[in-house]
Amino acid sequence: MNSKNYEGHIAAVVTAFIWGTTFIFTKLLLNDFKPIEILFFRFCIGFVALAVVYPKVMKKTTIKQELIFAAAGFCGITLYYLLENIALTYTTASNVGVIVSVAPFFTAVLSCLVLGKKEKPTMSFYIGFFISAAGILLISFGKSKLELNPMGDILSVAAAIVWALYSVLTKKISSFGFNTIQVTRRIFAYGIVFMIPFLFLFDCRFDFSECFDINHILNILFLGIGASALCFVTWNFAVKKIGAVKTSAYIYLVPIITVAVSFFVLNEKQSIRSVLGIVMTLFGLFLSERKVAGKKEKNYECSK
Repeated sequence: MNSKNYEGHIAAVVTAFIWGTTFIFTKLLLNDFKPIEILFFRFCIGFVALAVVYPKVMKKTTIKQELIFAAAGFCGITLYYLLENIALTYTTASNVGVIVSVAPFFTAVLSCLVLGKKEKPTMSFYIGFFISAAGILLISFGKSKLELNPMGDILSVAAAIVWALYSVLTKKISSFGFNTIQVTRRIFAYGIVFMIPFLFLFDCRFDFSECFDINHILNILFLGIGASALCFVTWNFAVKKIGAVKTSAYIYLVPIITVAVSFFVLNEKQSIRSVLGIVMTLFGLFLSERKVAGKKEKNYECSK
């Protein structure tokens, strides 16, 4: 790990820690709100928070840059979270958290194809990925009862692919040289705009009486300010510092955080298999970040 990039790694860890708790809070809100409603409230709050923290308007963008911002907003905000939230209505939060954790693999492939030689995953990355993937399966299926739902699982895989595309887009955006908060706010703005047609498509009728429930208020504020405004800034900052592939590797930590929160908050005990899975996932993450001591590890050429 390059000592000059510690800030990027720390930002990625903070992001993974907070995002690891979001599945639980979203699952609770889904009892009274539709997926698109949660999404709309969450990112409107996030956008306002970013505007308050850094109100300076972004200037001098090109049409091409705006198109990339729009694509990032559609993929990383609207489509990814819509797929994830709908998946949570079909399957467990644990399953969704685990399945979307395969996003680093898709990010590596897309980065290889789109960014070319700039970000080629190493052999240690692939080995670390498979070890972490095995660990994630142990975490998810560590209990005696195995729960699978094809629709929820398929939507979760689709979300992972969409997030990988978002990660590659944000890597491209990081080269524009704009302030990270400005960039995140612009992506949020496009994401919110793309959500509006889905509000009509899913026939949303906001029941504002539910919004006065203190638990709902705290949950949506956490999702809007913490998991959205703060985490998207720290995520984009990490991508800028250490790249899309390395940043995405920290998604492996998300299911670990989810398991830990369930243990301490919901008092859910974990099996030996789950504990072993946590150890394997952490080791896989370490391995995916490792380079051969004393020399650069050989990169494997991407298909053109």
